[in-house]
Amino acid sequence: MILVTGGTGLVGAHLLFKLVSNGEHVRATYRREKTLQRVSHVFSYFSEESESLFNSINWVKADINDIPQLQKAFKDVTHVYHCAAFVSFEPDKYHLLRKINIQGTANIVNLCISHSIDKLCYISSIAAIGHEENPEELIDEQTAWNPEGDNSVYAITKYGAELEVWRGAQEGIDAIVVNPGIILGAGYWKGGSSGNLFRQINNGMRYYVTGIVGYVDVFDVVNAMVQLMKTDIKNERFILVSENLSFKDFQYRVAKALNAVPPKKEAKPWLLNLAWRLDWLKHKLFNTRRSLSKQTAKSATSITKYDNSKLKNTIGFKFKPVDQSINEVCSSYLKDLKNQG
Repeated sequence: MILVTGGTGLVGAHLLFKLVSNGEHVRATYRREKTLQRVSHVFSYFSEESESLFNSINWVKADINDIPQLQKAFKDVTHVYHCAAFVSFEPDKYHLLRKINIQGTANIVNLCISHSIDKLCYISSIAAIGHEENPEELIDEQTAWNPEGDNSVYAITKYGAELEVWRGAQEGIDAIVVNPGIILGAGYWKGGSSGNLFRQINNGMRYYVTGIVGYVDVFDVVNAMVQLMKTDIKNERFILVSENLSFKDFQYRVAKALNAVPPKKEAKPWLLNLAWRLDWLKHKLFNTRRSLSKQTAKSATSITKYDNSKLKNTIGFKFKPVDQSINEVCSSYLKDLKNQG
């Protein structure tokens, strides 16, 4: 039996489709009933048998910080894909991020140990990898994390979660960690996923930013995880990035695929620095949610380029071109938009 935590998230939903399509026996965790419909909707993009595939999943309601619930989820499990996480870059969400990403991962690791599971795959993030001082130097799996750096609260907790996985590896669990870039996938058009970017670009964005970061298709993430879990490779991490693109380039490609108006004005560093300070002040005065932090403003103009050669050389993996991912996601978005109308 395979267990997928966070089965109702972007990666979790696409991973479940891959696994059940392959005929695997799968159990998945969820926290709220209403989120199950999103998974079923994702399945409908890719199969006419989506309902039967969805119904083949053994769903278990379980919070990753509720040990008794998790104990039930782990019954007869041999392999675990730990996808459950909280994504936020709001500084005031730090303690909640720690509770879900670090403490929750520690719980999963401890149960993997006590149930003697065969292998664990944890989906981390490129945010948990260090940075190079020279922006033109590629970041790889060995790039050192700087705990004294100006890291986002999300990055700090994903790095802390990785430490829990490596602890489990020291205690005898075979583990794989994948570090994807910005994940491009359909079905999640709001919240913290990249789908929100597609929605915003379609609605019209005034500003573009010039920072560079890595992008990857959600099925590349899923396929890499499944392939790595079937190998004898253990206690290794792999960067999952198809291409390094500027945010501006990405925004323009998406706008073109959506037949939308691309942003015309550059958000200069001074404007972003002013914006995050005003956002902080608004939060303090009116208790509004943070929409821009110091770290996200900095990353919007930072150049971070990632090396994906380890995965290619290790298992011969081939990444989907970003343009293909963009076109596929845009097609799904426009279809959903039409159906809503």
